[in-house]
Amino acid sequence: MTSSILEALSIVEATETPQIEDHDRTEEQESQQPTKEPTLDDPKLGNPISHGQIVDLWKQLKAQGNSNFTLEQLLRGASVYIPPPPPKPEPSPEYKALMARLRREEEARTYERMINPPPQHETFKDHFPSSAAAFAAANRPTSSADLGDDDMAMEEVHKQITLIINFLVSIAGVAGTLWVTARWWSLPARMFLTMGGSILVAIAEVVVYNAYIWKMDQGRKKHGKVKEVREVVESWVLGKDEDEKSVLIKEKDRTEDGVRKRKTEAKVET
Repeated sequence: MTSSILEALSIVEATETPQIEDHDRTEEQESQQPTKEPTLDDPKLGNPISHGQIVDLWKQLKAQGNSNFTLEQLLRGASVYIPPPPPKPEPSPEYKALMARLRREEEARTYERMINPPPQHETFKDHFPSSAAAFAAANRPTSSADLGDDDMAMEEVHKQITLIINFLVSIAGVAGTLWVTARWWSLPARMFLTMGGSILVAIAEVVVYNAYIWKMDQGRKKHGKVKEVREVVESWVLGKDEDEKSVLIKEKDRTEDGVRKRKTEAKVET
């Protein structure tokens, strides 16, 4: 109940205020079954009141010619009343006896477990205590290649992420350009043009990337087939004593027998 409802109840005549009946129920229903509406014998602020009682109160005020109270004024400040939960029923004697027996049995089982603890379950670790160390020793890496290269893996991941971002940026750029360029077209035509251009760009990106990967593989294969040939261009021979000067050995061409000969020429200071 709100303050406006209390004031309206005080204005209504005493013969009409003891009980406001529900406006939806007929007189026969009221005589056959008791009403479930809240009582209005002792109205107080915050007491529950049904919506039907508020409507009946407003109709009575309107019938008496009192237009100061509207239905909106009566409902202003009201809130939904949630009745408190009903009290729990008192447990029966049979239920109390059953609970007491169950408590005694549980206490007896707890005391039995305390004085006679059950054997501890043996786990795999308890049965084979050195299995973890043996497994680690058998599967430890034997070379640095088994550990892998984290730097190379991170570099490869970075390349893949950069490639995906480049693909998305290219597709989005082409789609935005086509959408703005075809702004005078109809909406379906712009949508089809943008989607078609984006699909073509995506296909072109994939084709170019596959061609790049293929060329890189071909280059690696060709580079692997080339054998490295080492040739001595010139050599310097240092003397054993500090006073001796360095001697330059010039390379001679190979002779017919295939043996390379060298001739030593000493440098003379002038």
